[in-house]
Amino acid sequence: MDKNLLLKLLESVAKGRVSAGDGAEKLQHMAYEDITYAHIDHHRSLRKGFPEVIFGEGKTADQIAGIMEKMMDQENIILVTRTNQQKADIVLSRFPQAVYHADARMVVMELNSVPVQGRGLILIISAGTSDIPVAREAYLTARAMGNAVDTIFDVGVSGIHRLFNHQTLIDEAAVLIVVAGMEGALPSVVAGMVDRPVIAVPTSVGYGVNLGGLTALFAMLNSCSSNVAVVNIDNGFGAGYMAAMINRE
Repeated sequence: MDKNLLLKLLESVAKGRVSAGDGAEKLQHMAYEDITYAHIDHHRSLRKGFPEVIFGEGKTADQIAGIMEKMMDQENIILVTRTNQQKADIVLSRFPQAVYHADARMVVMELNSVPVQGRGLILIISAGTSDIPVAREAYLTARAMGNAVDTIFDVGVSGIHRLFNHQTLIDEAAVLIVVAGMEGALPSVVAGMVDRPVIAVPTSVGYGVNLGGLTALFAMLNSCSSNVAVVNIDNGFGAGYMAAMINRE
């Protein structure tokens, strides 16, 4: 349950607008709720500052919708990652206020406006156009967590002069996420330009010995720039979440 929603409920009980019994009923599943195919962690917002995120891959559309339905009364925003258009169409038919972002394969349902609360700008940079879907996953995650987010796309090392044209924006960022496939060189370059944390995201984009992103991952893990941290292959969500945690007030 979101902290602000919990405070509003407690204030309503204290002022007599909500009975103690109704308040207790709303808090009945505050820790978690067992719906057979999922144990929904309603306490996560209080514990970590952001609700449980639904990983859509491997779940049916009905399971996704069922979890969302139970979360609606307790959260300001619900995210579903890694879901396809077919599942999203079914989910959106039940929750028309939700939005499907096909490029990032994410469903975002904003139930109450999420204020910007990060201390600075999160900047997301992609090496190539083919890396944009992973970058967009990071963008939507960081924005949903209450951050100002901007993007620079297609500025990889094969045309590095394109990156330098964005020096002003790069200098403004408090945290940077750099997404790259192929040889995965861009995060080291960007990290060498700034004195702030750079979260590197290897993607599975590339030929042959890219090995589904392993080459980019190994290159990023071996970065000579000491302000680089690395998340898993294609894990835009993890990068966006970590950037938001770093950027918290």
